[in-house]
Amino acid sequence: MAVALSFLGILCLGYYIGLDLFGMDFDVIWLLAGLLFSFLGVSLGWTPLWDSVLPKSVKIGACIVLLAGLVLFAVLEILIISGMRERPQKDLDYIIVLGAQVRGDRPSRALKSRITKAARYLEENPSTIAILSGGQGPGEDMTEASCMQQVLVEMGIEEERMILEEDSTSTWENLDFCAELAPVKEKKTGLVTQNFHVYRSLKLAGHQGYGEVYGIASPSQWTYQPHFMVREAFALVKEKLVGNI
Repeated sequence: MAVALSFLGILCLGYYIGLDLFGMDFDVIWLLAGLLFSFLGVSLGWTPLWDSVLPKSVKIGACIVLLAGLVLFAVLEILIISGMRERPQKDLDYIIVLGAQVRGDRPSRALKSRITKAARYLEENPSTIAILSGGQGPGEDMTEASCMQQVLVEMGIEEERMILEEDSTSTWENLDFCAELAPVKEKKTGLVTQNFHVYRSLKLAGHQGYGEVYGIASPSQWTYQPHFMVREAFALVKEKLVGNI
């Protein structure tokens, strides 16, 4: 057990370094996990701390807290995976393409993945209208919505089939502001986003009063998938605490 925990700690620390080199947000969670697992491995295997120093009640309490945290984390990951398995419904009235980062005037890899997924759906369902949702943030030369429109037009999608929502800065605002532009709450609506983000997006939409809403999952980069999955679990907890789901 001590060796396994120590090895897991080293893996987490190495993953943190890799994420940090690429400027990934929320990467500190891997640093903390690495330090925690390393400490547990050392204390279990090479010091008398666990067996001789800590009172039995403290050890039992620590085990209960750790087990409860692991169970909660496992449940959240199962829910996230259930969203990843969503399959798009045909002939939706609207699809909302949720915004992601724009680098200058071109989409990031995540946003390009969403655009590609949306384009494929629009080609296969010619009566569907796309709402492109996302404002302009730091380092972006244009709004995320206008960037999506630009790329979709380049891919052959008619501009007349697109509605732009250019003020939102979060998923909650994406959904809220889109509902002011079209009757998406009353119509059959799909949400185009990364696979790990589908479950939370659907829960947020349901909380806002969306009726028939479906997930349309686009792939994410596999090297970052563990990070995205962990980060999403914490995001679900946050949304629950603030009352958004």
